[in-house]
Amino acid sequence: MSDDLKFHDLSSRHYGLTQAIADSYAEAATVCLDRHHSPDVDFVVEDNGTTSSASASWPAPVDARTKAAWNNVTDTTEFGAYGIALAAVEHTRGLVAISRAETRTGADYYIDNPDKPIDDLETSFRLEVSGMESGADAAIRARLKTKIEQTKKGASNLPALACVVAFHALKISAADAK
Repeated sequence: MSDDLKFHDLSSRHYGLTQAIADSYAEAATVCLDRHHSPDVDFVVEDNGTTSSASASWPAPVDARTKAAWNNVTDTTEFGAYGIALAAVEHTRGLVAISRAETRTGADYYIDNPDKPIDDLETSFRLEVSGMESGADAAIRARLKTKIEQTKKGASNLPALACVVAFHALKISAADAK
């Protein structure tokens, strides 16, 4: 039995997400998952070499209107990956989104402990997220390496974490940028 990957209702726990943004991430993730799987599924979650699993559930099937609204595979995969990655970081590290990152920081979000002051990013991590509609383990590892390198080139001195969400493979791979 695995733990739940709580990608629904992220805004109740992640200060850096409004309800509208969190709902769109969850909806996109649901569309991505529904393309390949039926509920419930278990993701393999790798974080700095430690492997666990997390169960994802969603109401199925996704209706035609929702599929039409998310008909762009690139955008849907990107937005869905944000939701799943933020849920995974919360699941594995207890960290939540506190703010969207600025352009050129090499990341998408600032994440930190939920009890940290939101106006002080000094102890935060940068989180870079990437989604993959499909891909084998080698492609997932290569994408993670690329995203780690992207964080290193970012205009920020904060530590960084990269996370790749592979929907078809049901795999989440994360690693610190060192």
